[in-house]
Amino acid sequence: MSELKQSIEEIVEKHLPDENHFIVEVKMTEKTGKTTLSILIDADEGLNIQTCANVSRAVSEELEAKDIMPGAYILEVSSPGLDYPLSSRRQYQKNIGRELKVLKTSGEELVGKLLEVNTAGVKMLVKKKEKGKKATEEEVVLPFEEMKKTIVQVSFK
Repeated sequence: MSELKQSIEEIVEKHLPDENHFIVEVKMTEKTGKTTLSILIDADEGLNIQTCANVSRAVSEELEAKDIMPGAYILEVSSPGLDYPLSSRRQYQKNIGRELKVLKTSGEELVGKLLEVNTAGVKMLVKKKEKGKKATEEEVVLPFEEMKKTIVQVSFK
């Protein structure tokens, strides 16, 4: 399966419009005998539905031509969506300046503004609230290995 997944990732990579677009995840799931191939892509400057449609068409044609997928399958190409956890450094980079909710491997939860991303982790401006005191802000450096799940917080301001 991992060899198949790698082949599919190579095909997807080839059909992305430019270097600003990238693969977030390629996942195959099976329910009641039907295989669904889900491809999540993103872009540094945002992704539009036409790009998803073009990638879907091109990938589908190549998968069919090379007869890579065993049996019938459903192909879905989309962006990760707001509720999808960040998984790559590139996604973090894209979200600098936005508010994130981070669940640490220790179980602690932090909410704050993403300030910086480097190869080891991120720097965030986190609000600290103590009972009876005014909330303060503190810069926190978090290594990627201490971050279990990170979600971008939606703001309507």
